[in-house]
Amino acid sequence: MNFSLGKAWERYVAEQVDSGMFNNASEVVRDALRRQQEQLLKLEALRRDIAQGVASIKAGDVSHAGPEQIIRQAKARKQSQ
Repeated sequence: MNFSLGKAWERYVAEQVDSGMFNNASEVVRDALRRQQEQLLKLEALRRDIAQGVASIKAGDVSHAGPEQIIRQAKARKQSQ
């Protein structure tokens, strides 16, 4: 696969290789793509959670607990896992 990055990105990739963090340009690009994929997966999960929350609110399933109580409940759930 061949592609053009443009001068600014080519310089950036070269800097990353020169820094010693990566052995070659392919490693820089693979790392960038892996990070992008991770971010997109997190964004999808966040959007799914938001949609679920909105649906829950529309269905009238709301909590009247205050922030402190919600935090205590979350910590308790986390400890029981």
